[in-house]
Amino acid sequence: MDAGIEKECGALGGLFQLIMTDMKASYPAWEDFVTKGTKLQSQLRTTILVTGSFLDAFQKVADMATGTRGATKEIGSALTRMCMRHRSIESKLKVFTTALSESLLSPLEVKMEEWKKVANQLDKDHAKEYKKARADIKKKSSDTIKLQKKVKKAVKTSGKEVCDYRIYTQRSD
Repeated sequence: MDAGIEKECGALGGLFQLIMTDMKASYPAWEDFVTKGTKLQSQLRTTILVTGSFLDAFQKVADMATGTRGATKEIGSALTRMCMRHRSIESKLKVFTTALSESLLSPLEVKMEEWKKVANQLDKDHAKEYKKARADIKKKSSDTIKLQKKVKKAVKTSGKEVCDYRIYTQRSD
């Protein structure tokens, strides 16, 4: 029974260690994700600025074409509509960039630090509790073995006394 309990404790302790190892091994992937996401956000901001400048210049050309006479007036109107559609794309890109930063990357960075601290504390606590539990099991196991030896000794002694009593009673008869 003692070996079974130790084996089970070892298996559970090993499982915990595997989970902790997997958790610690995933940190670089999460850090890489946040780093690449931050780079993406930076590039998107730059893209938004450049796109805004381009669309401003494009709108000036469209306004100039709209202000002329003849067929270019209709071309100017078409360019203005095209510019407005691209402005809506620009605004959606701004919303996406803001959401990427505020709703994903920043909270994830904060949580990653918290996860590291919690994982390290869990690992320390587990190591302490595991050592304490193993020591308790070993102590109780040795106490059980001692008690079993006492019981065997008591059984031998009482068995001898019973035999002596039978011999004594047989002689008395």
